[in-house]
Amino acid sequence: MANPFESSNKELARRWVKWQPPQWSPLLEGKNGKTGKAIPQIDLAAFDPAAEPFSFGDKVRDKAEVEALAVELDALQDLFYADRRFKLLVVLQGTDASGKDGTIRTVFGRMSALGVHAVGWQAPVGVECTHDYLWRIHQRVPGAGEFTVFNRSHYEDVLVPVVSGAIDAAQHRQRLLHINDFERLLSETGTVVLKFMLHISAEEQRRRLQERIDDPTKRWKFKMDDVNARKHWAEYQQAYAQLLAATHTPWAPWTIVPADSKTHRNLMVALVLREVLRNLDLHYPPDDPALAHFKVK
Repeated sequence: MANPFESSNKELARRWVKWQPPQWSPLLEGKNGKTGKAIPQIDLAAFDPAAEPFSFGDKVRDKAEVEALAVELDALQDLFYADRRFKLLVVLQGTDASGKDGTIRTVFGRMSALGVHAVGWQAPVGVECTHDYLWRIHQRVPGAGEFTVFNRSHYEDVLVPVVSGAIDAAQHRQRLLHINDFERLLSETGTVVLKFMLHISAEEQRRRLQERIDDPTKRWKFKMDDVNARKHWAEYQQAYAQLLAATHTPWAPWTIVPADSKTHRNLMVALVLREVLRNLDLHYPPDDPALAHFKVK
């Protein structure tokens, strides 16, 4: 198939590339992860979480575009499910309150549950802890014709343990290598891996967490762990800067989504997703010749 990440829409491609990490260059001289070199990182501060690069210039219009895109994406998902040549894994990664749930609800909410599955990842428990960290992930990737949307993902395993010090630099590098190889396997066996980092500011996160506390219908979503993680904001930002540099690959690229605006976040994800699906040149399967003149009685 053609590269689904190479857009023929020049204007969209121009905007999109500005919100991706710099051109990928392999980490990756030593397969055991022990090269002695520092893990690369991007300048995440150069990506403004309050920017709205995909906006049409008016919030009312942006909301209308999101609604129209949701309808179009529903039709494309139906076609994707019928085509059955591909699988789609959408990774939504971001700090607490960055909008992963809202993105799933708004962008994917119209689609049929027959072919779309959302998976929310928490810390491993029970039997998951007795296997390698990617074991549970591989069990939940999509089958033929399916969309699977990850709310958090295997990237938690190069965030939380890095910030907490549970793994050292060599293990960190090794995991980044594992993830690249894992996503290459998925890509080479028919899975389109589309990754979004929902990028919000510390102040916007503070506001949203306070909103959860103040609203009885949202209070259940608040955890004191969210506040504890905020104390390590700089360390988490650095871990994100490293994983974005190391795992932005030709077969599984990242898009950094400025997400202080919920409407813009949804619009940008929907536009990129539509472009990728269009690039797959999807088709309904051939008609059964017996149906050419068949009449139901």
